[in-house]
Amino acid sequence: MSKVFVAGGSGRVATDLIKDLVTAGNDVVAGARHPEKVIKLAGVTPVNLDLHSDVAKIATLMAGSDTVYFVAGSRGKDLLQTDAMGAVKTMLAAQRAGVKRYIMLSSMYALQPEKWADYPALASITDYNIAKFFADNYLISNTNLDYTIIQPASLTEKAATGKVTFGAGNDTTNPISDVAQVLADVLTADNTIGKVIMMRSGDTPIADAVAAVK
Repeated sequence: MSKVFVAGGSGRVATDLIKDLVTAGNDVVAGARHPEKVIKLAGVTPVNLDLHSDVAKIATLMAGSDTVYFVAGSRGKDLLQTDAMGAVKTMLAAQRAGVKRYIMLSSMYALQPEKWADYPALASITDYNIAKFFADNYLISNTNLDYTIIQPASLTEKAATGKVTFGAGNDTTNPISDVAQVLADVLTADNTIGKVIMMRSGDTPIADAVAAVK
């Protein structure tokens, strides 16, 4: 069992992620701008997280955590301060708090801007992709964190399939619940440290796909 800090703890992905983390026996501190919206479960502590605040304050919220997840998103309303700089602040805060493991929710091809125009779903969220491009690059190049970056295709509200395909491919979709399960499963998968994992719907059970990452 570990103590996990989830930045963006009231969102759609976070809600399913928190359920999965608790089911696996973890304690969760869920940081959200509206902590009252965090799912109410035993083992979950909601705290007020403002990504506009300074790194030192964010670090105090993470104190004692073993892992930080970044699953926050402004849905296009605050891209610079939430999706880009907000992510960087949580990386700096994790380092300040002595947390080594950091798991990022990103977007398909976020690190390959030449691909964005090829897929309508990506072309329509170019500004978001730019924010994730800088956040992902900072995590890889400017931190010493044990990171895993999950880059799903378009998120949908469809029912979980429990199956995925990892790696580059044509733009498809992912049920939010499947993305959350992948995020939860990589927590204990040391083979995913230092990896960027693109994911989309597929035929491989999630546990098998995570175990096969090299």
